[in-house]
Amino acid sequence: MTIQAMDASHVALVVLSLRSEKFEEYRCDRPQTLGISIGNLSKLVKVAGNDDSISLRADDEARVLILTFRGKNSERTSEFQLNLLTLESEHLGVIDQEYVAEITMPSLEFGRICRELAQITDTITIAADKEIVNFAVSGDIGSGSVAIKPNDSDKPDEKCIIKVSELVSMNFALRYLNLFNKASMLSNEVSISLSPEVPISLQYEFELGELRYYLAPKIAEDA
Repeated sequence: MTIQAMDASHVALVVLSLRSEKFEEYRCDRPQTLGISIGNLSKLVKVAGNDDSISLRADDEARVLILTFRGKNSERTSEFQLNLLTLESEHLGVIDQEYVAEITMPSLEFGRICRELAQITDTITIAADKEIVNFAVSGDIGSGSVAIKPNDSDKPDEKCIIKVSELVSMNFALRYLNLFNKASMLSNEVSISLSPEVPISLQYEFELGELRYYLAPKIAEDA
């Protein structure tokens, strides 16, 4: 099951993929695309208790998504119907991309770097070569940078892998990256993929599937 969402400015895209074998029960007779308001879905999910199981159900050509919450001991069952949205397209703009730089590093470390550098300005430059990945900012109050070198530590909270086929340097909005970094609670590692003039990809893998964010680069005059 895949969930896709894009922000209103079409700058950021998120794709959540959940593996069917990780569900207690999963049945999908034929491919189906549903348009769902994330805000409204979030409101209904908050009704569920911490120990409740959640069932999602939609019929063919569905106009509603049916959510059923069952208590741990089946002492309580709640059911809601969420009205679906009409989609302009069934899939958002996710395309297969060959990246010139692939960096795998501790997710908490990447989050800390973004938070610290956001104190100076709202745009970060990420540059990578075969020896190092550099995170840099420059603003009205000054400048700063953090350089990370590869290492083969056995500890996931320290290990850093850098694979680069050509030098790449791009600018991104820190506001979005700091929002994406909330996913660090799902995975010890984040995989960062870069190529000139295409969106950066941040991937977090966890037991149930993977969460991938895409963010368009900032052009030089907007940096």
